Amino acid sequence: MTTTLIVIAVLVLFVLVVMVKSVLVIPQATAAVIERLGRYRTTAAPGLNILVPFFDRVRARIDLREQVVSFPPQPVITRDNLTVSIDTVVYFQVTDPRAAVYEISNYIVGVEQLATTTLRNLVGGMSLEETLTSRDQINNQLRGVLDEATGRWGIRVARVELKAVDPPPSIRDSMEKQMRADREKRAMILNAEGQREAAIKSAEGQKQAQILSAEGAKQAAILGAEAERQSAILRAQGERAARYLQAQGQAKAIEKVFAAIKAGRPTPEVLAYQYLQTLPQMAQGDANKVWLVPSDYGKALEGFAKMLGAPGEDGVFRYEPPAHEEPVTSSPERDDPSVADWFDTAPDPAVAEAVRAAEAVARKEVPGPLEQPPVERGVDRGTLGAAPPAREVASGQPEPPGAIPGS
Repeated sequence: MTTTLIVIAVLVLFVLVVMVKSVLVIPQATAAVIERLGRYRTTAAPGLNILVPFFDRVRARIDLREQVVSFPPQPVITRDNLTVSIDTVVYFQVTDPRAAVYEISNYIVGVEQLATTTLRNLVGGMSLEETLTSRDQINNQLRGVLDEATGRWGIRVARVELKAVDPPPSIRDSMEKQMRADREKRAMILNAEGQREAAIKSAEGQKQAQILSAEGAKQAAILGAEAERQSAILRAQGERAARYLQAQGQAKAIEKVFAAIKAGRPTPEVLAYQYLQTLPQMAQGDANKVWLVPSDYGKALEGFAKMLGAPGEDGVFRYEPPAHEEPVTSSPERDDPSVADWFDTAPDPAVAEAVRAAEAVARKEVPGPLEQPPVERGVDRGTLGAAPPAREVASGQPEPPGAIPGS
């Protein structure tokens, strides 16, 4: 009985072992290489797989996902004999599990060594500067070489990246000094550019200020000249009117004196007395030294009185005005309409208009040099200071063609 139970237990255990060895479950994104009696039989796909117990066995399980392998830094010598340390990252995926197991013993080590040798071959033909600036080119060439070499291993290289390129410390110091010198150079250039722009703006402002100052001085000179011309004209007109009035006054005085003389009927003694009173005034000059009074002067005055006068009751000749003589009237020249405007004291409209125009120009706000557009360098300098003629500034109206300036 006991022996029978033992045999049954052994048979049950054997059946369980056979069943366990006959069933193989493969997870997703994984493949298993199956061998029968030491020879490749098949590649088990993900899911439930049936094996022959004691004849079939799993040689290797392969991960079919894309794998990322970071290789340690590798020293590489560049074309200019400088040693740099380069870290490489390889992205690959197993596409043929059978080839990955039977074509190479360790495909990860194989990819690492192949990447190192290919990288040294590529970087050896480049200088340090090219190595630092040609990462994309190195990545593409390295990926192409690795993908072609690992194709028979059942591996597809998706991408290769250079994680770091570290030159020697002395080279890094030199590069930092060079970069610092370049930054200082750019800073000096920018500072010089700023100073140049500031100098240009300052010169433009001074230029605009000088132009505006010259324009103001020119306008002031034109207005001053016009004012002097107008004042000279007004003074001349005033002097002309004054001389005319003085002449009229003298004529009136002569008329009054002559009428008074006629009305007074002077005698020769009065004329002689007036003559003697006039002699000191005639002798006031420095060149007048000696004056001779003729002895027959009284007789000459007596003959003059006899010719123009008539003897009175006392026997003295006196002036008698003729009966048909008309009374003296005012001279008609003072009422001449041609000289009536000489005495007009009203202001000249042209002068008033010139004063208003000058005040308007003086009150006008002058814009700053930054508000005005820069003057083109090709513009003639003579056109910048062009100003209207003096007549146009004074009267506010343009001068007619062919007119003489200032007339």
